[in-house]
Amino acid sequence: MAYPVPVTEVELGFPRSFVEFANPDDESERFRCDLTWLTSRWTCIFGAGCPGIYATSPDAGCCTLGAHFSDEDDLARVGAVVERLDPTEWELHDVGRRDGWTERDGEGEIKTRTVDGACIFHNSRGVPGGHGCALHAHALATGVEPHATKPDVCWQLPLRREFREVDPGDGRTYTEVTIGEYTRAGWGPGGADLDWYCSSNTDAHVGPAPVYLSQRAELTALMGESAYAILADHCERFLADGRPVPHPADPR
Repeated sequence: MAYPVPVTEVELGFPRSFVEFANPDDESERFRCDLTWLTSRWTCIFGAGCPGIYATSPDAGCCTLGAHFSDEDDLARVGAVVERLDPTEWELHDVGRRDGWTERDGEGEIKTRTVDGACIFHNSRGVPGGHGCALHAHALATGVEPHATKPDVCWQLPLRREFREVDPGDGRTYTEVTIGEYTRAGWGPGGADLDWYCSSNTDAHVGPAPVYLSQRAELTALMGESAYAILADHCERFLADGRPVPHPADPR
């Protein structure tokens, strides 16, 4: 599929370098990690130049559609955090308490409600709790990592974890766990409709540290501490070798 790529966004399909290694905590799994993405200088630029995925909601970043929950545990974890939010942290606190903060999409799946073109947890500018996600701000205010308070899909983006069953030929299958970039294509056909997207956009590849370091907490939550340590070593070796396959959105 051809996407209407803005001039600051690189075309998908560029070469990438991957590394594979066994999960030290689970012999039935092998990780396949995108070194090109994980050593890139992508960073979230929400509030620092991000125009939003839709031009109609420029201040909402990627929080325009509401968040689907990965499972019941995800929903329950976020629900426990919601109970602790107060009106100073959450702009739509009263609306959420009165009318609920979840809704079902057209296929009956539960997600966070959208109100006026944004997720119900999105705070507008000038709110005491801070512009952006109330759940994220609550994490920072209470000294915990944002992945402990936000829906899985929110804290993982633009990391992407995929699972695939592999038979190497001897009939002894294993689960391949790919850790990589959540590109436009990851959104499905709707990815073509986004007015702006960050992961392969040069505007967002301005981070002071590579992704494997800036997203250490998230990667550890996705992989486990032992596997993350192995990944970090591979990333360091890749950088020491001069990044033979760099991300094209990174500064030259």
